[in-house]
This record gives sequence, C-alpha cells and structure tokens, in this order.
Amino acid sequence: MDTPTKSKAQILDKYHVEVQTPDGELFKIISDLDKYVSEEYKNYVLHLIEFIFDKNFSDDKEKMISRISREFLLNAVHFMGIDGGNRQEERLRIGAKIRALRESKNMEARDLALLTGIDAANLSRIEQGKYSTGVDILSRICIVLDAHLDLIPNINMNNC
Repeated sequence: MDTPTKSKAQILDKYHVEVQTPDGELFKIISDLDKYVSEEYKNYVLHLIEFIFDKNFSDDKEKMISRISREFLLNAVHFMGIDGGNRQEERLRIGAKIRALRESKNMEARDLALLTGIDAANLSRIEQGKYSTGVDILSRICIVLDAHLDLIPNINMNNC
C-alpha cells in the first residue's frame, strides 16, 4: 500500500500495537501481529491499520473506535481489543466538570446547547466524555456558564 497516512502505527511488544492519530492521541490495540515472521506482512498490516484509523478518524471517539473495530473485522485485521485512547480520562473529567457547572446553574442541557450553538447530541457526548472537543467550543461553553477556561500543562492531571 502506497497510500500516505496521517496516523502512525507501531508494534510495542508481543501483544500490543500503538496507533497515534492525526490529533496526537494514542490508542493501544491488543494484537499478536508480532508473531508473524515476515516483516513485509507486518508492515502491510501496520499500514492497513493506519489507513483504517485515518478513514474513521473523528472527534467522536466512541463512534470512531466502533467503526475501526468493524473495519478491522471486515479487513481481516486480527485484534482482540482496542482501548479508549490516552485522553479518555481527560475527556471524562472535562465532561463531568461541564455537567456539574451546568447543573449548578440549574440549566438544562438543551438550553446550554442552544446558547452555545452546539448540537444537543454533541453536548451530551461531551458531557459523557465520548467526544473530543476543541478550545473554541470549550470557550463558548465557559462564556455561557460564566466559567474560566484554564490551560493546564499536561502533567499530573489528577491534581486538577
């Protein structure tokens, strides 16, 4: 396959493949790809994995993982599971914080969605930690909720 990809896959060890998506998030796939002797075949499958990640890349990480899993099966990519990405805990923390702020203002989710111009379904996915959102959407949410958007270095996030 000569198709260039934005995602990058590599074999970590005997049972894991790591994929970095275009937005820099890391996903681990449980796979025994390393068992194959042929480097050419390993590289082919790694490139196929990259292609599938690129094709299904989305801010909605839950849908993305579901589509990738389906495509792995359709393309005979042997895998035993895929994680939620290395930013899943952060998405959950941000979503819970948004929900708590909204509820503290006695505001319904549909009202916050309307005031921010965000689709109500997307706001729900943000609050559930299933949707990766950018600073522009977070800042609109913060304006409506009269909250501050603090940019925190990505170290020791448990103390935030």
